[in-house]
This record gives sequence, structure tokens and C-alpha cells, in this order.
Amino acid sequence: MRKVLPQSFFQRQVLIVAQQLIGKYLVRKRAGKEYSFMITEVEAYQGENDLASHARFGRGGRSQIMFEAGGHIYIYLIYGIHRMLNIVTEKQGEPSAILIRGVEEIEGPGRLTRELEISSHLNGKVAEPSAGLWFEDRGIKVTGRSSVWRIKKTPRIGVEYAGKWANKPYRFVLDK
Repeated sequence: MRKVLPQSFFQRQVLIVAQQLIGKYLVRKRAGKEYSFMITEVEAYQGENDLASHARFGRGGRSQIMFEAGGHIYIYLIYGIHRMLNIVTEKQGEPSAILIRGVEEIEGPGRLTRELEISSHLNGKVAEPSAGLWFEDRGIKVTGRSSVWRIKKTPRIGVEYAGKWANKPYRFVLDK
């Protein structure tokens, strides 16, 4: 069963969406071929008060996309070399996003964007097949009695500068 996640899936509270993305599929179409990978690791960034979030600086510049309605793709460059793939969540004007840190077979957000040829031209587009990048539910259950996989929550990586926000358990990892 393949079901494209609608934009409304992302227009909910970021911590709920982040957990529910584990076990879903990231799908990328390029050069006429479709590639799909199960999402295994994400990090949530929750609004303007989250000192680890780009939204902490307010609306404008690269964070402008975070203020759009959930379901928009947010790509930014880090260290001048790595592109980071995020999906915006919540309602328009409530800036939250989820960094896709890893999928099956590809660990690390920089490697992920490089191997799937995800570039800044996707920034601001809605994640749907017409954009060439979207998310699918394929019926895999990650938590619950019938599942052998669970979600492990940990602090985010590389945000020590964010004070108390650095220790929030906003990183979600598939725990097989």
C-alpha cells in the first residue's frame, strides 16, 4: 500500500509529526527514476522560542520558508557545503520544521541530500510528486504491540549553543 502523505499531515504539531515520520518513506524522482527509502532518523525544531531553530531570528532570510504552512520543503546550506532537507510543519505563521537526518542505507543529513541529489531548487516547494520529492505511508507500524520496532528519543545533535533547548528529546530514531 502506497499513500502519498498530504500537506495536511504536516500541518500538525511538530513533535507528533516527527515521531510519525519514522517508518514513512522519503521518495525522490529524478531522471525518470523513482528512489524511496524508509525514514529512520529525524530532528524537530519547534517555533521561535526554540533556540536551536532558525526561526529564533524571526521571519526573513532563509527562515522565511519555516513560516509557511506545513508540507513545504525547507533546504538550507550548512558549513558552505552540505544541504539539509527539512519539512515544514504546523499552520502558516507557526514556524516549525523537521530535519531528515537519515533513511535506510543513508546515514547523515549531508550524505542524504548529496546521494539523492536534493538541491536548493526544491526550497519552498510543497512535498508532492510534482515537485520530485514527497513522503509516503506504506503501512509500516513502528510503535505498538504488533511492531518489533520502536522509536528512541534523544537530544538533538550539534545544538549545544541552544542552552536548555539542546537537551530537549527532539531527535527520533528507529530502534530496531
